[in-house]
Amino acid sequence: MPQLNPRPWLAIYFFAWLMFLAFLPFKVSDHSFPEEYADAATYISQPENWLWPWL
Repeated sequence: MPQLNPRPWLAIYFFAWLMFLAFLPFKVSDHSFPEEYADAATYISQPENWLWPWL
């Protein structure tokens, strides 16, 4: 049975993990935040009043 021959599958396995580990850090770092957040002290939010129609 050819699927039990580890010679080609072992090379494919290692090559796939090598590609996975080579490109994964770049893919993850693309999702980091590119801009710094503004300080919380510079933005003061005004709370909105809730409307209770049943009262």
